[in-house]
Amino acid sequence: MAKGPEAFRTISEAADELHVPQHVLRFWETKFAFIRPMKRAGGRRFYRPSDIAVLRGVRRLLHDEGYTIKGVQRLHREEGLRRLVGAGGSSEAAAETVSDGGKAGLLSALRDLEAAKQRLDQLLSG
Repeated sequence: MAKGPEAFRTISEAADELHVPQHVLRFWETKFAFIRPMKRAGGRRFYRPSDIAVLRGVRRLLHDEGYTIKGVQRLHREEGLRRLVGAGGSSEAAAETVSDGGKAGLLSALRDLEAAKQRLDQLLSG
């Protein structure tokens, strides 16, 4: 029987859900002070849904987007947990972490990148 979305996860369940080995989750606890699963007697870890959301963001930043551990630490320090959760969730969740002024800057940067890509494509094809 599958657990509900609000149920706590053991380390093996969290590792399976995030597609990382258990030792990676333990290692991340040593590198990221904001990863603090609840621990029961004997040190058994239980991850809350909010812990899983943060871990999902950390995993995506490290494994998919190429951030370093120090880069994720800096991102957390500068933008907070909400940014990390947004990195692991949908684009809507990520968009919620950007202020209106930040959105304008990102859109401007996107237009610049698209223009640069067009110039590169022209140079490579001509």
